[in-house]
Amino acid sequence: MKLTYLMSGLMAASTIAAPVDIAKRDDIDADILQYALTLEHLENAFYKKALSTWSVDDFTNANFSSDFYSQLKYIAHDEEAHVQYLEAGLKAAGATPVEACTYKFPMQSAEDFVSLAATIEGVGVSAYLGASPMVMSKQYLTAAASILVTEALHQSAARNAIGEVPMVNPLGTPMGLNAVYSIASEFIAECPSSNAKLPVTAYKGLNVTQGMPLAANSTVTFVADGDVPSSFYVTFVSGLDVLPVTGDMESGMIKVNVPEEISGQSYAFITSDNSSNLIDSNILFGPAILEVTPLSPTFNLTIM
Repeated sequence: MKLTYLMSGLMAASTIAAPVDIAKRDDIDADILQYALTLEHLENAFYKKALSTWSVDDFTNANFSSDFYSQLKYIAHDEEAHVQYLEAGLKAAGATPVEACTYKFPMQSAEDFVSLAATIEGVGVSAYLGASPMVMSKQYLTAAASILVTEALHQSAARNAIGEVPMVNPLGTPMGLNAVYSIASEFIAECPSSNAKLPVTAYKGLNVTQGMPLAANSTVTFVADGDVPSSFYVTFVSGLDVLPVTGDMESGMIKVNVPEEISGQSYAFITSDNSSNLIDSNILFGPAILEVTPLSPTFNLTIM
């Protein structure tokens, strides 16, 4: 699991240290960098596809500001820098960097793009958070924390642009390698046969059957890409909460109530037990991405 989380985190890597320094670290090998580069190629292609398809007028006509369009160009610059950074690191380590794949992004308008950008950036932040317990070097942990700040800013900008509260959850949501790749693989059509094989496995799919956002305590339904056993749980992940809930089958769909603790961009898995320990052996399907409207904020105005 150490390698899994570390690799997931590198998806969100930004230019902090010189690539050659990263490549030579004992706790990061070429496989990690290849996985990170595969995902950074995806993000790089995603932003470039959108900004080469829709002009600033398309964004302003869709009620986004010209200032937000400028922010998107900075984010695109960041993603290109991530690709160049990882390629340089792999070459310094004597490896041949994987090339970009061909992609399939489900977006037909500037509005579609911004909504999808908020989700993709949220997945990137979740991926990086999954790596944090595995970073042993204090020096590298400082660089990693700096990276996380930048990626979270990307997510916040996109969420704010689509009217979602950026600071919706007081805690971020960590995710592991296979969970992140299960989402990313949905956007990958085909990769060059010469690319290095990645040590990843996508879970069977889980799809929400209704529109977003959801409300806490409301009913949500899913369709799984396969046969669901008679005994199963829907395990929600939001912030640091991992909440297994008993689900019901109704007309071929999984039906369950959204726990009150779920808020913002969150995830749901179908699991074989209710241990709250998400590991490959008990994840049957997922993750499905959920957007849950937060409850009204409460806080004590008394100065302690």
